[in-house]
Amino acid sequence: MKNWIQTFKKEGVVAKQAHYDLPEGTFEREVGKEGFFGPVAHFYHKNMPTGWIDFEGELQPRAFDTNKITDIESSPYKSPIIMHNASIKVRMLKIDESMNHLVSNADGDEMLFIHKGNCEVFCDYGHIKLSEGDYFMLPRCTKWRLEMDELCEILMIECTNAHYQFPDKGLLGPNAIVDPAVIEVPAINKTFKAQQNDNETWTHLIKHRNKMSCQIFPFNPLDAVGWRGNLMPIKLNWRDISPLMSHKYHVPPSAHTTFMGNRFIICTFVPRLFETAEKALKIPFFHNNDDYDEVLFYHMGSFFSRDNIHPGMITYHPQGFTHGPHPGAMKKAFKQDNAMTDEVAVMIDTRDSLEITTELEQTEWKEYVDSWKIKK
Repeated sequence: MKNWIQTFKKEGVVAKQAHYDLPEGTFEREVGKEGFFGPVAHFYHKNMPTGWIDFEGELQPRAFDTNKITDIESSPYKSPIIMHNASIKVRMLKIDESMNHLVSNADGDEMLFIHKGNCEVFCDYGHIKLSEGDYFMLPRCTKWRLEMDELCEILMIECTNAHYQFPDKGLLGPNAIVDPAVIEVPAINKTFKAQQNDNETWTHLIKHRNKMSCQIFPFNPLDAVGWRGNLMPIKLNWRDISPLMSHKYHVPPSAHTTFMGNRFIICTFVPRLFETAEKALKIPFFHNNDDYDEVLFYHMGSFFSRDNIHPGMITYHPQGFTHGPHPGAMKKAFKQDNAMTDEVAVMIDTRDSLEITTELEQTEWKEYVDSWKIKK
């Protein structure tokens, strides 16, 4: 329990409540502690808080296009790390041939998000099919490999030296947002048993402290005939997420948290109804998420708060400055043309600053910082 230094005061012209019925001619900006989990203040400005005409220095909003990463790899840990800190490593794996070896990650739990394609996973726990839009979480040190007959693009998110957990849903109850009934796990089925072989040499590559070690077995180590317990890989497709909504209040990104790591969270934005109350804000609010770096991976759809963004792109908003919707989105701040959003995105919020690697920098859209400038 944190004993925040706080009380409640108001000064000048303000809204009665957040994100609703803003004072005429104002733009709301939220400043918060610990992402959207701590105390907040709301400011009401005469001008857009992102209305800069120039922005110099390293601290800038940035955008990258993973479609420009063209190398096809034969093994997951040959894929480039694109961003990282002590708690997380993010890779973009592009692979088009089945793996003839096993891998495992001794550095932390691994999350796979299938951006494109279909594949099958064989692991210690059995066999499972993955398709576009699936999350698949592999506990630390689980041996696994992929089989596919098409190109797969996979966002890999390592929870370094820690474990993935579900968020606390509190008053919403156990079946809200993600009903445990939709979770799937690998099975020891006919397909899994058919690949077991005691007369074939298998290689197992282990990633530990970002270095690879190699074990050679005279049999296939995926030879389990059964398992029991409450530790296992899990599969979740974004289509099985029931998003939290309010007709009156634009809920913050933290309400869409799907998984929690150590000092970071993974959120999933899926199609949902826009707020229906006439005076409710219907786009993301301007905010200072000053304790977290914010990363968005755009999976599919039309991204209503951003201009010139397409699937496979990544936006990166480091902690320390106000960000929010592009000027074009502000035209529909209180009235949308459609009843629902049409976007799917994976959001990663990290408590510690991220390092961007050269591999990702080579795909950067340098003009992204200028996309907030108002066109006259």
